[in-house]
Amino acid sequence: MSDGAAEAAPAGGLWVTFEGGDGSGKTTQAALLQDWLETQGRTVVRTREPGGTEVGVLIRDIVLHHRGDIAPRAEALLYAADRAHHIETLVRPALARGEVVIQDRYLDSSVAYQGAGRVLDADEIRNLSLWATDGALPHVTVLLDLDPADARERLDADDKPFDRLEAEKAEFHARVREAYLALAAAEPGRFVVLDATLPVEEIAAAVRERVGRTL
Repeated sequence: MSDGAAEAAPAGGLWVTFEGGDGSGKTTQAALLQDWLETQGRTVVRTREPGGTEVGVLIRDIVLHHRGDIAPRAEALLYAADRAHHIETLVRPALARGEVVIQDRYLDSSVAYQGAGRVLDADEIRNLSLWATDGALPHVTVLLDLDPADARERLDADDKPFDRLEAEKAEFHARVREAYLALAAAEPGRFVVLDATLPVEEIAAAVRERVGRTL
């Protein structure tokens, strides 16, 4: 992975992804960024993986809410299938129209969760996603870094049932966090790493600054 990896982003608009462990605040920050960009007159498409398309909704139900085991490689392939369809039918067309795509999770999630979390080969997982999407990478990836113990406290406070990944043990989430930080260190040109324990508006300001420089 090189610092110039973001050059693989599809031409046209701007593509921003949010990454981080469960409970790190990705949805909140994506919404704040959308509000700010729209005040600048930009057309914004908000989406997520899995679940950003009709096909993705079906895959999301399988990978996050299926009752029973899913083999790790099967799980990785399901995420890649969603990603291939999502990029081809939603992300690329939006970028071609010159719009801003704000996306909750992308291939870095698979490298962290299926590669490190499920203890599969991280390079194979990344290459699978790059093949599925014809090499597409975002212009900017915001990593909201949060200790898994703090994340669990946030999730417990929400008082909602855990999905399959949220319910994994602490060791799993520790591996995920380490993988995310390694990915960010390997691609500093694409990633911005922010402390998810900071006040919401302070994080939002840092995100705006980074995205504004790219715009």
